[in-house]
Amino acid sequence: MNIVAPRVKTLPAGLAEALRAIVGPKGWSDDPATLDPYLKDWTGYYHGTTPLMVMPASTAEVAAVVAACARAGAAIVPQGGNTGLTGAGLPQGEVLVSLRRMNRVRALDPLDYTITVEAGCVLAAVQQAADAADRFFPLSLGAEGSCQIGGNLSTNAGGISVLRYGNTRELVLGLEVVLPDGQVWDGLRRLRKDNTGYALKHLFVGAEGTLGVITAATLRLFPKPRELATGFAALRDLDASVELLAILRGASGDAVSSFELIPRLGLEIGLEHDSAVVDPLAAPSPWYALIEFSGTVADASTRPKLESGLAAALEQGVITDATIAESLDQRLRLWRIREAMVEFQYKAGASIKHDVSVPVSRVPEFIRTANAAVAAAVPGIRPLAFGHVGDGNVHYNLTQPVGMPRAAYLERAADVHRAVYDVCAALDGSFSAEHGVGRLKPYLVKEWRGGAELDTMRRIKAALDPLGIMNPGKVLP
Repeated sequence: MNIVAPRVKTLPAGLAEALRAIVGPKGWSDDPATLDPYLKDWTGYYHGTTPLMVMPASTAEVAAVVAACARAGAAIVPQGGNTGLTGAGLPQGEVLVSLRRMNRVRALDPLDYTITVEAGCVLAAVQQAADAADRFFPLSLGAEGSCQIGGNLSTNAGGISVLRYGNTRELVLGLEVVLPDGQVWDGLRRLRKDNTGYALKHLFVGAEGTLGVITAATLRLFPKPRELATGFAALRDLDASVELLAILRGASGDAVSSFELIPRLGLEIGLEHDSAVVDPLAAPSPWYALIEFSGTVADASTRPKLESGLAAALEQGVITDATIAESLDQRLRLWRIREAMVEFQYKAGASIKHDVSVPVSRVPEFIRTANAAVAAAVPGIRPLAFGHVGDGNVHYNLTQPVGMPRAAYLERAADVHRAVYDVCAALDGSFSAEHGVGRLKPYLVKEWRGGAELDTMRRIKAALDPLGIMNPGKVLP
């Protein structure tokens, strides 16, 4: 992987003083030790540099910071919880704008089923606020204890509940955004229907901070699940994954909230490195599905629906075995398999990662074809394909061959990427399902989204950010 070296920049004369005055003594830092956690990402691939980090405490302060930078022609990088995987939130010499002090819940209306929160709210805190009002905010992902809702919105985060509730984009009713010239667009509307021109909110969701700084959002809430039923099934083969999903959607009345594909290698990684992981079935299988049904009525009907669906799949030969959690502890143990696979895969060796999507029906075809392609490129490579099959998202991670030096394996990353993306393109897929583009994949935007689509994106960028100060070097090639 080629990593661009950070660009050290000097701020225009007087800008640092102006920014410090805007945010006050608690709202800035240039101390290297303080800045260090904000200048490296989870993957370890990316490191950044900044002459100054500012931490505004209000939308007015964000607007003043952006306006001052615009007047000075200085670029800025907005940052949420810094849990991204593509380097989108790391500066390369720009002013770093951390939203972490903007973490208030501004309003919650249980009858409207809405919550309005500031961008720096940690996702878990949004979930908890909804729960305290007997409501449910369904966005859920591994980093929910530290990622922030502004970052979730900027990357259009997915997670484990997309199948039932949709991506973050589907959960947003309105936004408040500071535009690149410092103007504030107040679009914090709670309306379900509002056909009054362009839906501006959709420009900023998924834009990774390249068009403006999201400072607050009004989000949809849902009835709180009253029952959960969690199962773990051994699949006949890879094709059985989409067959089982179809059976369960029918059996549940479309109440499948999660459907996770797990390979045997993933389970073995958990078994080897985490004592909390146990093999839930008697015999090993090459592929498994982790399934969860959720019901909003406490009428004891959710588990029987899962039992019925699994029984039908067993009778049809789609699965070979299955178990259903009998307690909260057993449910957490089943989910721990999924979590440990991600957490400890690095112990199996260096990993070349991909976050792709294809039409749901083509997930098995993608995995088989990609497995053959990467094996031809690097013999002995060990695919670890898992993900949210219900939305077509495959986390296609490839572990180094046994005995192959780490450095030699990572030198083959370009060949491996090309093999995977060629398969994905042939199946009408996407090279980024939920992790975004960031600094990692702009070159693919030109290749995959060229012509009129890329031209339109560039025109939007030029119209909103003519000075090019918003998160430069990200998303667009």
